Amino acid sequence: MKKAAIYARVSTPDQHIETQLYQLREPAARRSFEVVQEYADIGVSGSKARRGGLDAMLAGAHRRRFSIVLVAAFDRVARSVKHFLTVVDELNDLGIAFVSARENIDTSGAMGRMFVTIIGCIAELERSLIVERIKAGMRRRRLNGNRLGRAPLSVDRDGLVRDRLSGMSLTNVAKRYGVSRASVVRFVREARRQSGEAVPCMAAAAEARPAAQCWM
Repeated sequence: MKKAAIYARVSTPDQHIETQLYQLREPAARRSFEVVQEYADIGVSGSKARRGGLDAMLAGAHRRRFSIVLVAAFDRVARSVKHFLTVVDELNDLGIAFVSARENIDTSGAMGRMFVTIIGCIAELERSLIVERIKAGMRRRRLNGNRLGRAPLSVDRDGLVRDRLSGMSLTNVAKRYGVSRASVVRFVREARRQSGEAVPCMAAAAEARPAAQCWM
């Protein structure tokens, strides 16, 4: 019975890592693999080369604890082709096969290794095209004179500043005008600077804050 390791990753903590693990345990049992270790990274982006679970899996590979690594999909291992192929090459150099369930790829054969390279390059090309389309759209909007980013808040800034400077609490001003506390601070600060008035600091005890801060 061949010894296998499972590697799973989810990008956010609210995703269920058990779903991936279950999907990998079943084919492992069907192929009579003995799963000796399960490695996981929870709430970690695939763009990060250094990850606790991935690093532990590679360390286990170097100790020859298993001869097969199973993953749910290529992108669970890495987002970039360079990093993905680095991991697969490292496993291949150690004589460890890489099996991806979604792509149905097994690098124990030459064809599997070829498909890994081809699919990885296609995925990288697709991401590059998406980025280029986004940049082209931004350039087009800029040339057409359209604003980039969020639209400015439609707020009675003069009234907001008057209420804040008259002594209304930061929280109450924010609620009254439907903006965040940070926006209130920013509007008051901008108003003071435009008028040439100095920007004072005051203790935040009145705002139920634990430490002093600049409020305008």
